[in-house]
Amino acid sequence: MHDQNFKFEDGEAYEQTMGIWSQLVGFKFLQWLSPSINQRWIDVGCGNGAFTEQIVKNYKPSEVQGIDPSDDQIYFAKNRPGVQTATFQIGDAMALPFESDQFDFATMALVIRFVPDPAQGVAEMKRVVRPGGAVAAYVWDSLGGGMPHEPIQAELRSMSLKYPRPPSAEASNLEVLQKLWVDAGLRSVETQIITAERTFASFENFWSLSSNSQTLQSVLEDLDPATLGQLKSSIQARLTAETNGQITCSAHVNAIKGLV
Repeated sequence: MHDQNFKFEDGEAYEQTMGIWSQLVGFKFLQWLSPSINQRWIDVGCGNGAFTEQIVKNYKPSEVQGIDPSDDQIYFAKNRPGVQTATFQIGDAMALPFESDQFDFATMALVIRFVPDPAQGVAEMKRVVRPGGAVAAYVWDSLGGGMPHEPIQAELRSMSLKYPRPPSAEASNLEVLQKLWVDAGLRSVETQIITAERTFASFENFWSLSSNSQTLQSVLEDLDPATLGQLKSSIQARLTAETNGQITCSAHVNAIKGLV
């Protein structure tokens, strides 16, 4: 599912850097999706189970299947409190190991831009959902400045420093998402922009968590001390601290849903 360079292996580290952001937007996404209780779900690209847990806690599903390509992420998900009713396994978004018409909901949380062939991923979600069921996803608007790490990425761009981009970054665009859903033959397609905010105790708190992102870590480690210092100063200047030193950052996802 993920390009080899974007296979997130450390479930605990991901939880601290991106898992909290994921839960913030995931809760709003589920409210927008407005599902019934006692439904059958598949969470495609479940990662460490952060979104799966929200499904279980809030909508009492009769079945939840989570798949992800990472052994370590699946291990973390299986041991996450509150998801005992879910089943997790290694799987490929472009070849789901399930029968057709098996689920009421197929969701893809923050994953579609990592799927090498997004259209195939959407087609597979549609295949495993029954007629009348829903196929839905949300994704950081990485090309529209919506990433949680956008303050860092924006300064990297301004300094002409390259950082990794996922194989299907264009799939995070709202118009591209809509075309994927419509081309897959899904009906009543709707989109929504969902914003989340997160407050950090200080700039150093923001930096220590955000710079630990797997996609940024390798870039930052390669910088010489002077360049890294310049980067940090520019990022700190970009962010507005409150009188107590706290920093609040916002991010947004593009969300989409359609009926089979």
